[in-house]
Amino acid sequence: MVKLGSAFSDNLVSSGRLRSKQKSDDPPWWAGAGRALIFASVLCVGFFILLWRLFDLTVIRGREYRLLSDTNRTRDLVRHAPRGLLLDRTGKPLVSNTPQYRLIKPCDGSDAAECVSYLSQEEGDRLIRLGSLPGGQYIEVDYERRYLYGDALAHVVGYTGELSREELDSEFYKTRNYRLGDRVGRMGAEAVYNERLRGRDGKELVEIDSSGKILRTLGHQEELAGEDVTLSLDATLSRVAANAFPPGKKGAIVVAKPSSGEILAMYSSPGFSPDAFTVGMSQAEYDRLMNNPDLPMFNRAIGGVYPPGSTFKIVTSVAGLEEGAITKSTIVEDTGVITIGPFSFPNWYFLQYGKTDDAVDVVKAMKRSNDIFFYKTGEWIGITKLAEWARKVGIGKPLGIELSGEAGGLMPDPAWKKTRFDTPADKIARNDEWYLGDTYHVSIGQGYLLTTPLAVNAWTNVIANGGKLCTPTIQKLHSLRAERENCKDLGIKKETITVVMRGMEEACAAGGTGWPLFNFAVSKASGGTDVTPGATPSAMPKVPVPVGCKTGTAEFGDPNDHTHAWFTVFAPLPDELIPSDIKATENYIDGNPEISVTVLVEGAGEGSDVAAPVAKKILEEWFSR
Repeated sequence: MVKLGSAFSDNLVSSGRLRSKQKSDDPPWWAGAGRALIFASVLCVGFFILLWRLFDLTVIRGREYRLLSDTNRTRDLVRHAPRGLLLDRTGKPLVSNTPQYRLIKPCDGSDAAECVSYLSQEEGDRLIRLGSLPGGQYIEVDYERRYLYGDALAHVVGYTGELSREELDSEFYKTRNYRLGDRVGRMGAEAVYNERLRGRDGKELVEIDSSGKILRTLGHQEELAGEDVTLSLDATLSRVAANAFPPGKKGAIVVAKPSSGEILAMYSSPGFSPDAFTVGMSQAEYDRLMNNPDLPMFNRAIGGVYPPGSTFKIVTSVAGLEEGAITKSTIVEDTGVITIGPFSFPNWYFLQYGKTDDAVDVVKAMKRSNDIFFYKTGEWIGITKLAEWARKVGIGKPLGIELSGEAGGLMPDPAWKKTRFDTPADKIARNDEWYLGDTYHVSIGQGYLLTTPLAVNAWTNVIANGGKLCTPTIQKLHSLRAERENCKDLGIKKETITVVMRGMEEACAAGGTGWPLFNFAVSKASGGTDVTPGATPSAMPKVPVPVGCKTGTAEFGDPNDHTHAWFTVFAPLPDELIPSDIKATENYIDGNPEISVTVLVEGAGEGSDVAAPVAKKILEEWFSR
């Protein structure tokens, strides 16, 4: 038997213990498989989530994200439609559209707002030739409105201006698809016919890169130009009227076609340049224009109210004849002055020259503008009936022209005076009562009576067209039916029209007050007259043009006794009223009256001296054609 040492046995024991300990410290066999299973499970869940997200992006919400993607790389550019043209009655353009280039670029600090800078045509063309611009910039082509007749037609044609953000928020512009910066009519025909003139903008769809650079055009929608509108205006006549008006004076001119009420020319002085609103003006320039005490933006032809002076004697004559207060044979003795208590009512001829017209009938009274005759006629009619006839011919309410700002004037009567003068001081002074003197003043176009140049022209047309009140219009009427429908027959007897027309004919004949139109004739290469080819107007034979007119000189309380100068006229006279001496020439212009002209010059003096020469130049232009 071999005996083993302790050390050796200890070693055996230690080794055995060690192996036993090692076996007890190792993880179980399944521990490694569990970790792999967990890892695989996580991968499967993640993969499933990824698949679901991909399905959501491509299938469930694919359309939405495709649209967002397309939007992010495309842009709609506006293709501005040119505004329709305004044409005169012959088709002549009154305005033009010039291409206007705008550089559009993103602005910092605002919700996708855009900065706009205007470029010259040369610079715009240059940038367009370069192609795409950096930084999301692009060129937008619009149209700049230009007004070919300047201030001659400023008040009737008007101007355009850009929409403000505040205006764009209004229901009117919201519902009509207007955009910030769109131009709209601000005045005159531009405003009246804005929706017809406006047109419809087109679109251009372009692809852009991340910097906003345009890569290519994907498609476009054509713009639709605005509708052209033909007005009743005569462009050449309008320019002649403006040039004929006394420089530096305030006032207005209205020229019309008596048979229809169509406006052939309308001028208000001082005027303004409509182009200034198109090309842009500084705030200082705008403030000066708006604060100008002469009110250049104010249309005096339709909005200014003035005492009409002796032009109102046309209305007094009609009222007297229609109401039977006078007849064509009624005679009034011109005494020079009528005295009522402490008040005197003189005739202008006696006041200026110390002379009288002796026995006067209605024709002579019109010829000489005799105040005494019309004082008495007004007294016999009575203010109530006179006021009725004044309102019939358009005094006291707007006539209805399309232009904004028309005033109605004032036809005073006892009822009005009681409401006008109702303070205790007025009542003590008995100013609320209507006096015979008030009637006298109204009968000759003075006193409280106020009217517009447009209204004076309207009642001139009543005589010229045989008794019809026509609504003034700036739209060309394309048929006789339309012309007839634009006028209302006032039921005035033909004899009344004939008598008043005769008086107006005499007023522009020798001895009348309208002396600039005495023996009025024009140089005309027509009418059956042989004219040498190439002859100058001065060498052409003169053709008589018989006219009917009425002068007016109206006091308006000026401390320096200045008066408004009026003149109203129509031509030619109907054949049956043409004087025998003109008929004897065998070559004259006749037919139905085709034009009427009314001129007012504020504070300028006598109507025959200041206003009549203006009307004469307009008639010369018209009948020389």
